[in-house]
Amino acid sequence: MSLCLLLSQTTSLSINHQNKNSVNIYQNNLQQYQDRLLKLASTQNQLSILRLVAFICSAVLITMLANERQVGWVLIVVPLCLLGFGVLIRRYNRVAYLKRHTTHLKEINALEILRSENKLSGFPTGQALMRRDHAYVADLDIFGSHSLFQMINRATTESGDILLAKWLSEPAANEVILERQQAIQELTPQLDWRQDFQASGMHFSNAESAYHKLLTWVAQPVQLLPHQAKYLVACIILSVLSTAAAAYYLVQAFTANNFTTSLLPLSIILTINYLILRKIKPIAEEIIDNTHQNIKILGGYQALITKIESGTFHTPILRQLQSTFRQQHYSASGEINKLKKILEIFQLRGSKRSDSNKFYLVFNLFWLLDIYWILLTEKWKLRNRSHLSDWAAAVSEFEVLSSLAGFAYSNPSFTFPTIQQEPYFMHFDQLGHPLINPESRVCNDFHLAGRGEIAMITGSNMAGKSTFLRTLGVNLALALMGAPCCATSGRVSNMKVFTSMRTQDNLEEGVSSFYAELKRIEQLLNLIRSGEAIFFMLDEMFKGTNSQDRHKGGFSLIKQLSELNAFGMISTHDLALAKLAGNHAIVTNFSFNSEIQRGEMLFNYTLTEGICQDFNASELMKKSGIKILTDIEDL
Repeated sequence: MSLCLLLSQTTSLSINHQNKNSVNIYQNNLQQYQDRLLKLASTQNQLSILRLVAFICSAVLITMLANERQVGWVLIVVPLCLLGFGVLIRRYNRVAYLKRHTTHLKEINALEILRSENKLSGFPTGQALMRRDHAYVADLDIFGSHSLFQMINRATTESGDILLAKWLSEPAANEVILERQQAIQELTPQLDWRQDFQASGMHFSNAESAYHKLLTWVAQPVQLLPHQAKYLVACIILSVLSTAAAAYYLVQAFTANNFTTSLLPLSIILTINYLILRKIKPIAEEIIDNTHQNIKILGGYQALITKIESGTFHTPILRQLQSTFRQQHYSASGEINKLKKILEIFQLRGSKRSDSNKFYLVFNLFWLLDIYWILLTEKWKLRNRSHLSDWAAAVSEFEVLSSLAGFAYSNPSFTFPTIQQEPYFMHFDQLGHPLINPESRVCNDFHLAGRGEIAMITGSNMAGKSTFLRTLGVNLALALMGAPCCATSGRVSNMKVFTSMRTQDNLEEGVSSFYAELKRIEQLLNLIRSGEAIFFMLDEMFKGTNSQDRHKGGFSLIKQLSELNAFGMISTHDLALAKLAGNHAIVTNFSFNSEIQRGEMLFNYTLTEGICQDFNASELMKKSGIKILTDIEDL
């Protein structure tokens, strides 16, 4: 057994031990929350029975006192019964909330265990957030099934998902990476706070989230507020008149049997009210239609902000984000709660798209409630429209940092790489793929430095070439967003990653895989010529053409990349191409090799220097009954 492989296996055992510690904590939490749920369910049942008993006893007592004509006692007992019943309801609702919250905490720990086992099939894929023309996300399993997005994401808001996708898709500036690393390191050991933060948002998870619609609505100009005085005076006068007219009608109807003439004043006033309500109807319906899906979003932001406001943080970025919600005599969570309550009541009105509450419609006709709620909503918009997008952005950043802290906590063997100031530099010790189970993950050391350096990897199918390219790419994406990498140590320059690995036919656009690959190569060459620091990865160049053109085109491209001082890596089956490029000192050759034991090809997935030396595929072909010709060159 080689020393490199022995070290790899020793490292794997150490990683497994470290990871098991976090899994044990999740399993213990799971049991604790299950026990707590049983206690809360018992308490909830007791309170439910107690509410019923209290209601029956109160009803019997009040009835007995009323029958005995004990008016004084009735006036005392009724408020006391209502107060006691209200206390029981409040206590019941609190226990119900704690039960839901504990259920979410239990679910969070169950999900963490699934992540540790690389069972990601039930997690949101983030597929809708992926851009097909992006420089690398389609090739590196950033989004989709069994992806980095699934492994990292612990956000509960749509804006949190969007921000995580953005961070995964573009490198941050060096100083920003350092700030994020510090914030993640502070949040990593705060397991209880992070999980409580996530559970607080899960109460308001909304599959039909309309986050952008909410921000657009808040930014729209107010309509009724500029005429506030006129509408308020009309609202007060007409409300008083309609109430007085209704009282007059009832008195006349039941005392003087005057059902017709007494109805005239009420009819006139209600007609005036109706005409005013019809005039402002479009404004009311616009508010309801733009917010009926977003009350849950507001509730989620309020719950998450409340947790952030009450937290104690030390790193600059976390304190800066927290200060977004904290101002003198001003609370972001309080302001959002006000809007949420306004909209919850206003939703009773209904619109063309939603059902209305009959009681609201009646009271609205008498007291012009629409005017009141529109003015309250527009006052809130005017006061907070410049803050809401900042609040949403700060919450989202907290969610992403907390997600990355959860990722770091579940993978304690991962390390935060140093970001080098010098360009075109990459050094990893014991680098592995974070989406491969630690028990089967094989790690390798890798170093490449200097503009113009190109590494070429050779090896047979299944030897690990493509996986190693993706391993490098995924870890670079993690490093340059501020996250820990699957390595024992790392130092990298800030570079843009570009890949051409999974080019496919596009029948809809009539594009062949070969043409799609050429378009990617053209895009790469333009990027390199622009002078940006690029790290490129090309897997099996020009697969869609004949072997002669592939060989000629492959060497020509490698030579051109070298002349452009490009920095990157290429994998190939073509040993002749690797030898030719190596002989011209264009590339540094690496390889993955295999051996045959008992008729089976075995791979150790260990990166070695030099060109691939095994020719085991031919031996396997022989085992399958194929007569391999040794003198094919002479035919």
